[in-house]
Amino acid sequence: MDFAAKRASLVEHLRIWIKDKRVLGAISRVPRECFVPDQFELMAYNNEALPIGYRQTISQPLIVAMIAEALELKGSEKVLEIGTGSGYQAAILAELAREVVTIERIPELAESARKALGSLGYNNIKIFLSDDKLGWEPEAPYDCIAVSAGAPDIPDSLLKQMTVGGRLVIPVGSRSLQELRQVTLLKDRTIVHSLGECRFVPLIGAEAWEGNQ
Repeated sequence: MDFAAKRASLVEHLRIWIKDKRVLGAISRVPRECFVPDQFELMAYNNEALPIGYRQTISQPLIVAMIAEALELKGSEKVLEIGTGSGYQAAILAELAREVVTIERIPELAESARKALGSLGYNNIKIFLSDDKLGWEPEAPYDCIAVSAGAPDIPDSLLKQMTVGGRLVIPVGSRSLQELRQVTLLKDRTIVHSLGECRFVPLIGAEAWEGNQ
């Protein structure tokens, strides 16, 4: 399998929707095959979500790219990612930002992501196991936050961990269907833009749906 050719083909496909050249460059550099289970390796560059175990998925490349583009990263930011999963999104963000802090609630996924990211030489990513609180206050504030799980509303606790002018990208809606939103935090208000429909696994913990807390 010529993964480099497959990756280049995926990037060309994503150009239909993604205009940020830095994001497309990051997608072209990160080997997605390193973040999927062996049995799905040949599907690594399909534009679809794939299972990674523990009832979790590696997100569709288009969604990963949309989140990265909506964060509007320039290279100097400190980014928080909620939901490490495979580690693929963290790698994309690490290509675009100064530092990435990523949290995961499943120890096995955190460890496999740590190994994958370490093998690729990323030294600007910190991985932590999440606790009952949403976000990761010890490393706050963050210039940007990316949430890889659906929520019933925009969490206040995450807004409190952001710098003024910072951006939060999060899926908000029902358990089965969400709307990807870009939230910009100003001194006295927030500005919210819809980026379209999406489907994510549900958020677990504080400010999640009742029964997931």
